[in-house]
Amino acid sequence: MRVIAKPIIILLLALALTAPLMLSGAAIAENVAMVPANFSELAEKARPGVVNIRTERTMKGGGRVYRHFFGDRFGGRNPFEEFFGPFSDMPQREYKQQSLGSGFIMDKAGYIVTNNHVIEDADQIKVRMADKSEYDAEVVGRDPKTDLALIRIKDARNLDPLPLGNSDDLKVGTWVVAIGSPFGLEQTVTAGIVSAKSRVIGQGPYDDFIQTDASINPGNSGGPLLDLKGRVVGINTAIVASGQGIGFAIPIDMAKTIVAQLKDKGEVTRGWLGVGIQDLTPELAEYYGIENRRGVLVTQVFEGDPADKAGIQKNDIITSINGNSVATGRELSSIVANTPVGEKTRITLLRNGKELKLSARVAKRDDTLIEASAAQKESDALGLQVAALTPERAQQFGLDKDESGVLVVEVANDSRARNAGVRPGDIIKGINRQKVENLDNYQALMDKAGKEEPLYMLIMRRNEGLKAIKIMP
Repeated sequence: MRVIAKPIIILLLALALTAPLMLSGAAIAENVAMVPANFSELAEKARPGVVNIRTERTMKGGGRVYRHFFGDRFGGRNPFEEFFGPFSDMPQREYKQQSLGSGFIMDKAGYIVTNNHVIEDADQIKVRMADKSEYDAEVVGRDPKTDLALIRIKDARNLDPLPLGNSDDLKVGTWVVAIGSPFGLEQTVTAGIVSAKSRVIGQGPYDDFIQTDASINPGNSGGPLLDLKGRVVGINTAIVASGQGIGFAIPIDMAKTIVAQLKDKGEVTRGWLGVGIQDLTPELAEYYGIENRRGVLVTQVFEGDPADKAGIQKNDIITSINGNSVATGRELSSIVANTPVGEKTRITLLRNGKELKLSARVAKRDDTLIEASAAQKESDALGLQVAALTPERAQQFGLDKDESGVLVVEVANDSRARNAGVRPGDIIKGINRQKVENLDNYQALMDKAGKEEPLYMLIMRRNEGLKAIKIMP
């Protein structure tokens, strides 16, 4: 009897302890609809505004099949070349690469929003509607920085554009619905919740993604993420390949301004202040006496640019722009980028513990100049294109602004560097155990390296640290 009674007492005690929790849970269930009754009405209403996008682009080389059998599967070597010699003298055959994506109708004039990577370099774009009708589409404008694109179909009638919502008002835990063409399965509807907001996933300088566990797969790219009223709150764009139930969408509030510029001018113009910046760490905040850690540290001021003309100095701490407080460099960059070129901005900053108010006239950000400045021609020996590691580039990679080395911009296909594992975005820190300081130093070390000997390269790769790579002759 005692053996049985003891569990009964424990059970009664457990029930007594959990009773308040059960009542609390009942109260929550009474007030909050944890799961919608169904999504059928929303799906029926939204589907006509969602499209399937099929593209075709011309590629050179052996294609996917060739690379699968004769590429990395053999550890970077081609067994056929070992027997028959290299194929470098053979003409590269062209082949057609097809891809799938999604999009949604923006207005009755035929404008459709999608991802840039869905239509980039496409020779032909076909849009398939929910009623199975098909149209040719043309590119109106693209913005690779945010992976957004605007295309247009003509002569289409009775279009059902989707209304736009407000992503800033989204709350974590809110139900959302994704509609698209995963793996070519058109008009697929999936549901989930907003898992997080303002996610930075390393895709670019304007990362600010909505994370969701609504099922998103290849082919969903460019399709809408909807709230329960059928309004677009995000544009599905990325997934974590090794994860399940982890997808990312571009917030519609960001997309609105980008798409408006694409529609009006075919491109996006961003503001530029001309400063190198970094977030305040707890140690930096304590050093500068910033109690709430709100503000962004200026690490460099580019001569002749708006910040320099306004009187901003290195080690200033920018706390707000136009009355909007900034806590991170990403917030500051976003505000400046979205400021119209030529517009004056009111900047509040701290200098030596004293608050100053300055004004700067925003200039146009020249991404081409920033990305390609000091770029070097492709190396005949390795197939590398490199660029100077500027303070801004160093900041993007989380490095000190005075970091030495050169940035790998491009790696040619089937080159020695590609076969050895060098990737775009790598930072070359050393060659043959000698430190790489800058572009001139890099070229001198490359010229000095023996052409018939292995070349040893020390690189830094984002999120992976230092790596030693051996490049065979």
